[in-house]
Amino acid sequence: MAAPSPSTHLPLPLQGEPPLAIPLAELRWRFCRASGPGGQNVNTTDSQVELRFAPAASVAFTPLQRARLQRRLAGRLVEGALVIRASEHRSQWQNRQAAQRRLVEQLQEALRPPPPPRRPTRPTRGAVERRLAAKQRRSALKGQRQGRFPTADA
Repeated sequence: MAAPSPSTHLPLPLQGEPPLAIPLAELRWRFCRASGPGGQNVNTTDSQVELRFAPAASVAFTPLQRARLQRRLAGRLVEGALVIRASEHRSQWQNRQAAQRRLVEQLQEALRPPPPPRRPTRPTRGAVERRLAAKQRRSALKGQRQGRFPTADA
């Protein structure tokens, strides 16, 4: 099978796995006027980009990947869709590129496999002894500050 065309698919490279490709038909775009840099141009151009992507409905992912995306992106999903806004550039095209880049980064982060479980370890005997010795030195130093001053009665 040939690789999907970049004009019809958004490439999603994954670390240690074969790259995925999201069909561009699954991305929903919305454009509106943005505030920020651009001078009078911002009053006339729909340069702000809103990109919506519903990972649960995507055919690009396996059921396991879909479940992982739903779980890890749960706090960012709005009505089941990941919404990304970009308005940092003056041109709509650059904002579209920025939104696509951020979408890919967030999906890569969410699809990353979980870290291996932590194996509990104990401090070494030397580390425990050094910690206790340091506590004794500190205690002795503070104990020296408790000196009794002669009073007028004596």
